[in-house]
Parts: sequence; structure tokens; C-alpha cells
Amino acid sequence: MSAADPVAAANRSGTVPAPRRRRTFRAVPVILLALLAAILLVGVFADWLAPHAAEATSLRNRLKPPFWMERGSSVNLLGTDDQGRDILSRIIFGTRVSLAVGFFAVLGAGSIGIALGVMAGYLGGKIDAVIMRITDAATAVPLILVALLFVVTLGQSFVNVILALMILLWSRYTRVIRSEVLSLKERDFVILARVAGCSHMSIVVRHIFPNVVNTAVVLFTLQVGIVILVEATLSFLGAGVPPPTPAWGSMVAEGRDYIATEWWIAFFPGMAIMVTVLTFNLAGDWLRDRFDPKLRQL
Repeated sequence: MSAADPVAAANRSGTVPAPRRRRTFRAVPVILLALLAAILLVGVFADWLAPHAAEATSLRNRLKPPFWMERGSSVNLLGTDDQGRDILSRIIFGTRVSLAVGFFAVLGAGSIGIALGVMAGYLGGKIDAVIMRITDAATAVPLILVALLFVVTLGQSFVNVILALMILLWSRYTRVIRSEVLSLKERDFVILARVAGCSHMSIVVRHIFPNVVNTAVVLFTLQVGIVILVEATLSFLGAGVPPPTPAWGSMVAEGRDYIATEWWIAFFPGMAIMVTVLTFNLAGDWLRDRFDPKLRQL
């Protein structure tokens, strides 16, 4: 029997080595990460990448088709809308708006949700019961409907859209983080820290929080796609980022009256929404697989 025989190795060690082919799912998705990096770079460097000003109008050039169609021009690669604004430039600047709303809303909601989740899971008792009943109520609220009501009541603005999403999304973090903390606080290293006389704050900061960071990162990535989709929906309904600031949802709404003839006005912003949301969701799924301890051994 060869020394390299996996069966012999299993008999000596008592474990069966995992097949190499089952580890391939952990390979870095180069195309996905490249696409994610491209989206982020477009949002950050929109001022340099956009060929035209996003709000510049030209009635002479209104409703021009993409460059490959008849009457198309390389000056406006993806055509223009009913006010002569360049579609490509507005999509590029709309990327910045969507990413900014997604980042700040997710960061704010995540900070609130993680803090409440750690508090509920670690302290338990009546505090846990009160926080989780509030979380249950917040989770049951219809997201888009309440966000629409919130923005319409306070008025359209970039800040109000972010505040509405923060208030409505924090509960999604609280429930997941609480379950992680409930498991962590029964681990030996936390019990030993208590026996050693460490304060509750020290245990939370040094032992609990570092162990929920991976879960928080996965939630952040998954929630960005949801926030971008909700923001696009609010903009489509006229309750999102106010015009003339370019937003993908409002661009789709502006093009719905021309969908039968000038289809490019709504099509390209819709594609931008689909690609961005799908990219962040796939990135979140990949991070979840990377950080899931049950899958690390595969």
C-alpha cells in the first residue's frame, strides 16, 4: 500500500481528507470582483468618466438613438432622452447616487442593528425581550410602502431617503447578530473571560464583536443591493432623489412613455440597476460561503 494512499492516511489519522475538487468553490470569482470594482470606480470617478454633464440639456439633440442605430452619433454613445441629456453620462452619475445611498443607508442601519443585536444577545432577559419585540414589529413593516410614506411626509431629499432606509432596515441586522451572540457567549473563551474578572464592555469589545464582524460584512454586502433596488423604486415613483439629480429609477420613469419607440431611455438605466444589484448579491453570497465555518472544511 502506498504511503500516499488516502485510505491509509485516513486509517492513521482517523479523518478522511476532503477531496481537492470540493475546494474549488472557494476560488476567488475574478470576473465578479472585477465587475464590482468597475462599478465602484465608475461611482467614485464619475466626474472624469462621464463624457457630458449629467444635467446639460440640448433640445436640438433630443431623443437621439444609440451610436449603432440610424441617426445615432458617437457623441452620445447610448443616445439622449426627451430633453437632450446624454444617457451614458446620466447613468455614470446615477451610479454615484445609488452607491452613496446604499453605503450610507447600510452603514447607518447596520450600526444600529448590530448594537441592538449585541445588546439583546449578550444581556438577555427583559432587555432581549423588549428589543426583539420591537425588531419583530419593524420586520413586519412593508419596506417600500413605509419608505414611500416617510419620504413623501418629510419631503424629497437625498438625506431623507437615507434616513427612511436606515429606520426600516436595522431590524434585519439585529435578528442575525443576536443569534450569533447567543452562541458566542456560551463559548469557553467568553466564560473564561468572565471568570478572569473582565468587564462586560471588555468582553463585548474584545471577544464578542470581533467574532460577528464576518457576519456583519456579509450582511452589508447583501443589503447594499436591496437598498439600491428600493432607492430605484422610490425614484421611479417620484419619491426618491429629487430631480434634476440623475437617479436610475427616475430615468426609467422618464423613459416609460417612450418605451415603444425610444426604448434606450429606460432600457439602459434598467440594465444598470439589474447588473449592480445582481453583482452585490452574488458578492454577498460568495462572502457568506467564504466566512461560513460549516463550509470552510469543504
